[in-house]
Amino acid sequence: MLPAVADTGSGAYLAGRQAIFQNDYAAAEKFYAQALKADPENPALLESVVVARLALGEVKRALPVAQVIENIGLNSQAARMAIAANLVADDKLDELLARDPETQGVGPLVDGLMQGWAHMGRGAMTSAMEQFDAVSTEDGLRDFAMYHKALALASVGDFEGAEEVFAANNNAVARFSRRAALARAEVLSQLDRNADALQFLNDVFTAGSDPSIESYVARLTAGDRLPFTHVQNAQDGMAEVFFTVGAALSNEAAQNYVLLFVRTAVFLRPDHVDAILLSAELLDALEQYDLAVEVYRMVPASSNDYHVAELGRAEVLSRSGKKDAAAEVLQSLASQNPNLPSVHVALADLQRQQEEYSSAVVSYNRAIELTEDTSGGNWFLHYARGISHERLKQWDQAEADFRRALELNPDQPQVLNYLGYSLVERQEKLDEALDMIERAVAARPDSGYIVDSLGWVLFRLGRYDEAVEHMERAVELMPVDPVVNDHLGDVYWAVGRAREAEFQWKRALSFIDPADTDGEADPERIRRKLEVGLDAVLAEEGADPLKVANGN
Repeated sequence: MLPAVADTGSGAYLAGRQAIFQNDYAAAEKFYAQALKADPENPALLESVVVARLALGEVKRALPVAQVIENIGLNSQAARMAIAANLVADDKLDELLARDPETQGVGPLVDGLMQGWAHMGRGAMTSAMEQFDAVSTEDGLRDFAMYHKALALASVGDFEGAEEVFAANNNAVARFSRRAALARAEVLSQLDRNADALQFLNDVFTAGSDPSIESYVARLTAGDRLPFTHVQNAQDGMAEVFFTVGAALSNEAAQNYVLLFVRTAVFLRPDHVDAILLSAELLDALEQYDLAVEVYRMVPASSNDYHVAELGRAEVLSRSGKKDAAAEVLQSLASQNPNLPSVHVALADLQRQQEEYSSAVVSYNRAIELTEDTSGGNWFLHYARGISHERLKQWDQAEADFRRALELNPDQPQVLNYLGYSLVERQEKLDEALDMIERAVAARPDSGYIVDSLGWVLFRLGRYDEAVEHMERAVELMPVDPVVNDHLGDVYWAVGRAREAEFQWKRALSFIDPADTDGEADPERIRRKLEVGLDAVLAEEGADPLKVANGN
């Protein structure tokens, strides 16, 4: 929540700075635009308004301010991006080509590729090919340039020429990106080479890893001739430039900077699903959840990636605290895609988070039915279903799931710890539980939960002196966790350090969230320990008294 500000340029400026610091682009645009009225040629304000509008996807509204920036001679990549994109959208390709890359360019790669597509838009095929070839000679830019050259050739029906570019150097360009691989599959299909397209997709993608790829495979297998959809015209090509560069930057540049490129791509091509999805992912990462939800909704139900968008939208809704809305999205998606494992997994995970364990078990059941039981990630489905069974007090089913998860991934520390700790709490198979937890600690020595489990199993085994070191280490790792502090209190009591035990129990009480009714730390039990001590509480509960290992 931004503070109220006086209706002054300075107040609006400060509010805008706070908003941009929080990546709240809507508020930043509002306040910076207000401040700009009081100081219309302030370079920082001009730049900030353009950046905010680009981040919001309002590229047309960014143009007037961008033109002011250029007219007064300020150096702004964002302004140049807005001007170039609007020239493309307005079909002013001659003006775009007339711009000086040195003083009016977005950047060498973007400018070079856009010039190639501008020539394509003017029907100057030879000039376009020469331009793409020129860009390819620059260090590190060859694959970018050849990818766009292949798209340009395919966009005018020269599929033989496009395939020649894609296939060169052991399919280097076709392997440039996921979009490049799919574009090549469409090109091969247009050349009546569906078998080759299928073989290529099988070589590049793992079977079943991407339902969108499976759609391509199904259509190719059925003998359909796939239309070439990746670029229909020069404006699509320009959109692809901004997306290609943005995607390449996404692993190394700041998220708010990458957002400007992919939002511009969507402005130029509103049906560019990959750009839409990347925009939404970036907004989610920047904690702009309402904007991310809005962008995910741009993907039409007819798209092969609609399920990806809906899964993303549900995740954002859940992360922003709207878990009921997220559940509605996932339930609807599950009914539309009953055979898509990822949908059922997402629904099950959400139901488990909402403590709807019976429903979670049903959803995990369906996800497990739909996946190969030996698949690499399948251990997690059994582990998560086991947690749900355990919370439902269905221990036999829970233990079976945990042990199946360990069959699939024998050294998985989460499973070792959960099963080991559960056995400790049930006071069953304590030696096996100790072995499991020691293996988990060896794998994750800095995990407070796992180190706590080791200390706790030693406590249960009566090895109190050994337990102290591990419980103290667990509290170091998780100093405000009520369960860990409570456990340390019990261990201190067992070794005769009563005053320190009481101190830890009081700390544990202070860390318990009153709203957490499912927590392991029981405040009433802790208060009783403070009143009469652990020995008396155990006696009241009918539990075995504290007993040092070997009776000592």
